[in-house]
Amino acid sequence: MQKRTSLVAVALGLALLLSSTGYYLSKVRAQGKAQLSHPGRQADGTFIGPDGTTYVSQKAFVESGRRCGFRASQDAERGPDLQKGRPGGGGGTPLPPGSVDIPVYVHVINTTTGDGAVSTPMINDQIAVLNQAYGGTTGGVDSPFRFHLVSVDTTVNNTWFNAGPGTAAEAAMKNALRQGSADDLNIYTNNGAGLLGWATFPSDYASRPKNDGVVVYFQSLPGTAFAPYNLGDTATHEVGHWLGLFHTFQGGCSKANDGVDDTPAEQSEAFECPVGRDTCRAAGLDPIENFMDYTDDDCMFEFTADQSDRMGSMWTQYRNGK
Repeated sequence: MQKRTSLVAVALGLALLLSSTGYYLSKVRAQGKAQLSHPGRQADGTFIGPDGTTYVSQKAFVESGRRCGFRASQDAERGPDLQKGRPGGGGGTPLPPGSVDIPVYVHVINTTTGDGAVSTPMINDQIAVLNQAYGGTTGGVDSPFRFHLVSVDTTVNNTWFNAGPGTAAEAAMKNALRQGSADDLNIYTNNGAGLLGWATFPSDYASRPKNDGVVVYFQSLPGTAFAPYNLGDTATHEVGHWLGLFHTFQGGCSKANDGVDDTPAEQSEAFECPVGRDTCRAAGLDPIENFMDYTDDDCMFEFTADQSDRMGSMWTQYRNGK
Protein backbone atom coordinates (compact mmCIF):
# COMPACT_ATOMS: atom_id res chain seq x y z
CA MET A 1 0.00 0.00 0.00
CA GLN A 2 3.01 2.30 0.36
CA LYS A 3 3.31 2.37 -3.42
CA ARG A 4 -0.30 3.43 -3.78
CA THR A 5 0.14 6.12 -1.12
CA SER A 6 3.20 7.52 -2.84
CA LEU A 7 1.45 7.58 -6.19
CA VAL A 8 -1.46 9.52 -4.76
CA ALA A 9 0.89 11.88 -2.97
CA VAL A 10 2.74 12.59 -6.21
CA ALA A 11 -0.57 13.04 -8.00
CA LEU A 12 -1.77 15.51 -5.40
CA GLY A 13 1.41 17.49 -5.80
CA LEU A 14 1.08 17.51 -9.58
CA ALA A 15 -2.54 18.55 -9.33
CA LEU A 16 -1.55 21.55 -7.26
CA LEU A 17 1.19 22.49 -9.70
CA LEU A 18 -0.69 21.76 -12.90
CA SER A 19 -4.24 22.70 -13.81
CA SER A 20 -4.73 19.59 -15.92
CA THR A 21 -7.63 17.17 -16.01
CA GLY A 22 -7.57 13.38 -15.83
CA TYR A 23 -7.42 10.47 -13.49
CA TYR A 24 -5.38 11.94 -10.67
CA LEU A 25 -7.12 15.30 -10.78
CA SER A 26 -10.40 13.43 -10.54
CA LYS A 27 -9.07 11.91 -7.32
CA VAL A 28 -8.26 15.38 -6.02
CA ARG A 29 -11.75 16.59 -6.89
CA ALA A 30 -13.36 13.67 -5.09
CA GLN A 31 -11.15 13.85 -2.03
CA GLY A 32 -11.76 17.59 -1.81
CA LYS A 33 -15.42 16.94 -1.03
CA ALA A 34 -15.19 16.56 2.73
CA GLN A 35 -18.87 15.97 3.30
CA LEU A 36 -20.21 12.42 3.16
CA SER A 37 -23.57 13.22 1.72
CA HIS A 38 -26.43 11.06 0.51
CA PRO A 39 -25.78 8.55 -0.93
CA GLY A 40 -22.61 6.70 0.10
CA ARG A 41 -20.80 6.27 3.38
CA GLN A 42 -22.29 8.38 6.15
CA ALA A 43 -20.63 10.02 9.15
CA ASP A 44 -22.46 7.70 11.55
CA GLY A 45 -21.04 4.59 9.84
CA THR A 46 -24.15 3.68 7.90
CA PHE A 47 -24.12 3.39 4.11
CA ILE A 48 -26.80 4.62 1.71
CA GLY A 49 -26.92 2.67 -1.54
CA PRO A 50 -27.63 3.95 -5.04
CA ASP A 51 -31.37 3.36 -4.67
CA GLY A 52 -31.58 5.12 -1.29
CA THR A 53 -31.55 1.95 0.82
CA THR A 54 -29.79 2.47 4.15
CA TYR A 55 -27.41 -0.28 5.29
CA VAL A 56 -26.09 -0.54 8.84
CA SER A 57 -22.55 -0.38 7.46
CA GLN A 58 -20.53 -0.40 4.27
CA LYS A 59 -19.78 -4.06 4.98
CA ALA A 60 -23.51 -4.78 4.97
CA PHE A 61 -23.83 -3.07 1.59
CA VAL A 62 -21.00 -5.18 0.14
CA GLU A 63 -22.34 -8.40 1.63
CA SER A 64 -25.81 -7.66 0.23
CA GLY A 65 -24.40 -8.32 -3.24
CA ARG A 66 -25.08 -4.78 -4.45
CA ARG A 67 -21.42 -3.92 -5.08
CA CYS A 68 -21.46 -5.64 -8.50
CA GLY A 69 -24.27 -7.31 -10.38
CA PHE A 70 -22.09 -9.62 -12.47
CA ARG A 71 -24.45 -12.59 -12.61
CA ALA A 72 -23.86 -15.46 -10.20
CA SER A 73 -25.00 -17.91 -12.89
CA GLN A 74 -22.15 -16.72 -15.10
CA ASP A 75 -19.68 -17.36 -12.33
CA ALA A 76 -21.13 -20.82 -11.66
CA GLU A 77 -20.96 -21.80 -15.33
CA ARG A 78 -17.47 -20.52 -15.87
CA GLY A 79 -15.71 -23.80 -16.79
CA PRO A 80 -15.02 -23.41 -20.53
CA ASP A 81 -14.44 -19.68 -20.33
CA LEU A 82 -12.16 -20.13 -17.34
CA GLN A 83 -9.85 -22.49 -19.22
CA LYS A 84 -9.99 -20.83 -22.63
CA GLY A 85 -9.17 -17.52 -21.05
CA ARG A 86 -5.96 -18.78 -19.48
CA PRO A 87 -2.71 -17.76 -21.17
CA GLY A 88 -2.04 -20.50 -23.71
CA GLY A 89 -5.59 -21.82 -23.35
CA GLY A 90 -6.66 -21.08 -26.91
CA GLY A 91 -6.11 -17.36 -27.00
CA GLY A 92 -2.85 -17.40 -28.91
CA THR A 93 0.15 -15.11 -28.37
CA PRO A 94 -0.31 -12.45 -25.66
CA LEU A 95 -1.22 -9.07 -27.10
CA PRO A 96 1.38 -6.29 -26.76
CA PRO A 97 0.72 -3.44 -24.32
CA GLY A 98 -1.46 -0.71 -25.79
CA SER A 99 -2.12 -2.63 -29.01
CA VAL A 100 -5.93 -2.68 -28.81
CA ASP A 101 -7.88 0.57 -29.18
CA ILE A 102 -11.46 0.27 -27.94
CA PRO A 103 -14.13 2.74 -29.10
CA VAL A 104 -16.42 3.82 -26.25
CA TYR A 105 -20.04 4.94 -26.55
CA VAL A 106 -21.52 6.47 -23.40
CA HIS A 107 -25.29 6.51 -22.91
CA VAL A 108 -26.50 8.77 -20.09
CA ILE A 109 -29.99 8.06 -18.76
CA ASN A 110 -31.79 10.92 -17.02
CA THR A 111 -35.24 11.30 -15.47
CA THR A 112 -37.81 13.95 -16.28
CA THR A 113 -36.78 15.72 -13.06
CA GLY A 114 -33.10 15.79 -14.03
CA ASP A 115 -31.81 12.93 -11.88
CA GLY A 116 -28.85 11.14 -13.44
CA ALA A 117 -27.18 14.16 -15.01
CA VAL A 118 -23.53 13.54 -15.87
CA SER A 119 -21.20 16.32 -16.99
CA THR A 120 -18.81 16.19 -19.93
CA PRO A 121 -15.75 16.61 -17.64
CA MET A 122 -16.91 13.63 -15.56
CA ILE A 123 -17.19 11.46 -18.67
CA ASN A 124 -13.78 12.58 -19.92
CA ASP A 125 -12.31 11.86 -16.50
CA GLN A 126 -13.89 8.40 -16.56
CA ILE A 127 -12.19 7.58 -19.87
CA ALA A 128 -8.93 8.86 -18.36
CA VAL A 129 -9.44 6.57 -15.34
CA LEU A 130 -9.83 3.57 -17.65
CA ASN A 131 -6.70 4.45 -19.60
CA GLN A 132 -4.69 4.97 -16.43
CA ALA A 133 -5.87 1.68 -14.92
CA TYR A 134 -5.44 -0.47 -18.02
CA GLY A 135 -2.24 1.34 -18.98
CA GLY A 136 -0.57 0.40 -15.72
CA THR A 137 -0.11 4.00 -14.62
CA THR A 138 -1.59 3.33 -11.18
CA GLY A 139 0.95 0.61 -10.39
CA GLY A 140 -0.22 -2.55 -12.16
CA VAL A 141 0.84 -3.99 -15.51
CA ASP A 142 0.36 -2.28 -18.86
CA SER A 143 -2.47 -4.21 -20.55
CA PRO A 144 -3.20 -4.33 -24.31
CA PHE A 145 -6.19 -2.02 -23.95
CA ARG A 146 -6.71 1.67 -24.52
CA PHE A 147 -10.04 3.49 -24.70
CA HIS A 148 -11.23 6.45 -26.73
CA LEU A 149 -14.57 8.20 -26.46
CA VAL A 150 -16.57 8.18 -29.68
CA SER A 151 -19.87 9.71 -28.60
CA VAL A 152 -22.15 10.59 -25.70
CA ASP A 153 -25.92 10.60 -25.89
CA THR A 154 -28.49 11.52 -23.25
CA THR A 155 -31.93 9.94 -22.96
CA VAL A 156 -34.74 11.04 -20.66
CA ASN A 157 -36.55 7.89 -19.58
CA ASN A 158 -37.71 7.22 -16.01
CA THR A 159 -38.08 3.48 -16.62
CA TRP A 160 -34.60 3.05 -18.07
CA PHE A 161 -33.15 5.13 -15.24
CA ASN A 162 -34.33 2.39 -12.88
CA ALA A 163 -33.37 -0.53 -15.13
CA GLY A 164 -31.66 -3.46 -13.43
CA PRO A 165 -29.84 -6.49 -14.84
CA GLY A 166 -32.04 -8.94 -16.69
CA THR A 167 -35.08 -6.67 -16.75
CA ALA A 168 -37.27 -5.70 -19.67
CA ALA A 169 -36.20 -2.10 -19.08
CA GLU A 170 -32.54 -3.03 -19.52
CA ALA A 171 -33.33 -4.89 -22.74
CA ALA A 172 -35.31 -1.96 -24.13
CA MET A 173 -32.59 0.53 -23.20
CA LYS A 174 -29.81 -1.48 -24.79
CA ASN A 175 -31.81 -2.44 -27.89
CA ALA A 176 -32.48 1.22 -28.55
CA LEU A 177 -29.08 2.69 -27.74
CA ARG A 178 -26.27 0.18 -28.28
CA GLN A 179 -23.72 1.06 -30.96
CA GLY A 180 -21.08 -0.95 -32.82
CA SER A 181 -20.17 -4.62 -32.60
CA ALA A 182 -18.33 -7.01 -30.25
CA ASP A 183 -15.20 -4.86 -30.05
CA ASP A 184 -17.05 -1.63 -29.14
CA LEU A 185 -17.63 -0.76 -25.48
CA ASN A 186 -21.03 0.66 -24.59
CA ILE A 187 -21.31 2.21 -21.12
CA TYR A 188 -24.72 3.12 -19.71
CA THR A 189 -25.17 5.34 -16.65
CA ASN A 190 -28.34 5.21 -14.54
CA ASN A 191 -29.24 4.71 -10.87
CA GLY A 192 -28.10 1.08 -11.00
CA ALA A 193 -31.32 -0.34 -9.50
CA GLY A 194 -29.45 -0.39 -6.20
CA LEU A 195 -26.23 -1.75 -7.75
CA LEU A 196 -22.96 0.02 -8.39
CA GLY A 197 -22.73 -1.70 -11.75
CA TRP A 198 -22.86 -4.85 -13.84
CA ALA A 199 -21.42 -6.14 -17.09
CA THR A 200 -21.74 -8.84 -19.71
CA PHE A 201 -19.02 -11.40 -20.44
CA PRO A 202 -17.20 -11.72 -23.80
CA SER A 203 -18.69 -15.14 -24.56
CA ASP A 204 -22.22 -13.72 -24.09
CA TYR A 205 -21.93 -11.56 -27.18
CA ALA A 206 -22.61 -14.27 -29.79
CA SER A 207 -25.99 -15.19 -28.34
CA ARG A 208 -27.13 -11.73 -27.19
CA PRO A 209 -25.20 -9.01 -29.01
CA LYS A 210 -27.58 -6.18 -28.12
CA ASN A 211 -27.24 -6.97 -24.43
CA ASP A 212 -23.48 -6.46 -24.52
CA GLY A 213 -21.98 -3.69 -22.41
CA VAL A 214 -21.44 -2.15 -18.99
CA VAL A 215 -23.93 -0.32 -16.76
CA VAL A 216 -22.69 1.85 -13.88
CA TYR A 217 -24.33 3.97 -11.23
CA PHE A 218 -24.04 7.54 -12.45
CA GLN A 219 -22.56 8.80 -9.17
CA SER A 220 -19.71 6.28 -9.39
CA LEU A 221 -18.05 8.43 -12.04
CA PRO A 222 -15.08 10.56 -10.91
CA GLY A 223 -15.73 13.72 -8.95
CA THR A 224 -18.98 13.00 -7.10
CA ALA A 225 -19.57 12.81 -3.34
CA PHE A 226 -20.43 9.10 -3.42
CA ALA A 227 -17.55 8.04 -1.15
CA PRO A 228 -15.79 5.66 -1.23
CA TYR A 229 -16.83 4.72 -4.78
CA ASN A 230 -16.39 8.08 -6.48
CA LEU A 231 -13.04 7.78 -8.25
CA GLY A 232 -14.30 5.95 -11.34
CA ASP A 233 -13.12 2.44 -10.54
CA THR A 234 -16.60 0.92 -10.64
CA ALA A 235 -16.29 1.25 -14.42
CA THR A 236 -12.74 -0.12 -14.27
CA HIS A 237 -14.05 -3.19 -12.42
CA GLU A 238 -17.03 -3.73 -14.73
CA VAL A 239 -14.94 -3.31 -17.88
CA GLY A 240 -12.70 -6.03 -16.41
CA HIS A 241 -15.69 -8.37 -16.52
CA TRP A 242 -16.52 -7.17 -20.05
CA LEU A 243 -12.98 -8.17 -21.03
CA GLY A 244 -13.26 -11.60 -19.41
CA LEU A 245 -12.08 -11.34 -15.80
CA PHE A 246 -13.81 -12.87 -12.79
CA HIS A 247 -13.70 -11.53 -9.26
CA THR A 248 -10.47 -12.23 -7.41
CA PHE A 249 -12.52 -14.15 -4.84
CA GLN A 250 -14.12 -16.33 -7.54
CA GLY A 251 -14.05 -19.92 -6.31
CA GLY A 252 -12.80 -18.93 -2.86
CA CYS A 253 -9.71 -20.86 -1.80
CA SER A 254 -10.08 -23.46 -4.56
CA LYS A 255 -7.14 -24.15 -6.87
CA ALA A 256 -8.95 -22.84 -9.95
CA ASN A 257 -10.07 -19.67 -8.19
CA ASP A 258 -10.45 -16.92 -10.80
CA GLY A 259 -8.53 -18.70 -13.56
CA VAL A 260 -5.54 -16.42 -13.09
CA ASP A 261 -2.37 -17.83 -11.58
CA ASP A 262 -0.84 -14.66 -10.16
CA THR A 263 -3.81 -13.44 -8.12
CA PRO A 264 -3.58 -15.14 -4.70
CA ALA A 265 -6.63 -17.12 -3.64
CA GLU A 266 -9.16 -15.19 -1.58
CA GLN A 267 -11.98 -16.74 0.44
CA SER A 268 -14.45 -13.89 0.08
CA GLU A 269 -14.81 -10.34 -1.13
CA ALA A 270 -12.91 -7.62 0.71
CA PHE A 271 -14.25 -4.16 1.51
CA GLU A 272 -12.68 -0.89 2.59
CA CYS A 273 -8.89 -1.54 2.44
CA PRO A 274 -7.91 -4.33 4.87
CA VAL A 275 -4.11 -4.31 4.56
CA GLY A 276 -2.58 -7.69 5.42
CA ARG A 277 -5.81 -9.66 4.94
CA ASP A 278 -5.09 -13.36 4.29
CA THR A 279 -8.10 -15.66 4.07
CA CYS A 280 -6.59 -18.74 2.32
CA ARG A 281 -3.73 -21.08 3.19
CA ALA A 282 -2.23 -20.76 -0.28
CA ALA A 283 0.73 -18.44 -0.64
CA GLY A 284 0.13 -14.72 -0.85
CA LEU A 285 -1.99 -12.14 0.90
CA ASP A 286 -5.46 -11.41 -0.44
CA PRO A 287 -5.25 -9.23 -3.59
CA ILE A 288 -7.12 -6.32 -2.07
CA GLU A 289 -5.42 -3.79 -4.35
CA ASN A 290 -6.72 -5.57 -7.44
CA PHE A 291 -9.42 -3.88 -9.49
CA MET A 292 -11.45 -7.12 -9.47
CA ASP A 293 -11.92 -7.22 -5.70
CA TYR A 294 -14.60 -5.20 -3.85
CA THR A 295 -12.38 -2.76 -1.97
CA ASP A 296 -12.70 1.03 -2.00
CA ASP A 297 -11.72 2.92 -5.14
CA ASP A 298 -8.67 4.45 -3.48
CA CYS A 299 -7.46 0.99 -2.43
CA MET A 300 -7.48 -0.48 -5.94
CA PHE A 301 -4.58 0.13 -8.28
CA GLU A 302 -3.64 -2.93 -10.32
CA PHE A 303 -4.26 -5.65 -12.82
CA THR A 304 -1.71 -8.47 -12.85
CA ALA A 305 0.30 -9.86 -15.77
CA ASP A 306 -1.83 -13.00 -16.00
CA GLN A 307 -5.04 -10.98 -15.81
CA SER A 308 -3.75 -8.94 -18.74
CA ASP A 309 -2.98 -12.13 -20.66
CA ARG A 310 -6.41 -13.55 -19.88
CA MET A 311 -8.15 -10.40 -21.09
CA GLY A 312 -6.08 -10.48 -24.26
CA SER A 313 -6.92 -14.14 -24.80
CA MET A 314 -10.64 -13.54 -24.31
CA TRP A 315 -10.47 -10.55 -26.63
CA THR A 316 -8.91 -12.65 -29.39
CA GLN A 317 -11.49 -15.41 -28.99
CA TYR A 318 -14.68 -13.42 -28.57
CA ARG A 319 -14.32 -9.76 -29.52
CA ASN A 320 -11.55 -8.99 -31.99
CA GLY A 321 -13.03 -8.29 -35.43
CA LYS A 322 -16.42 -9.73 -34.47
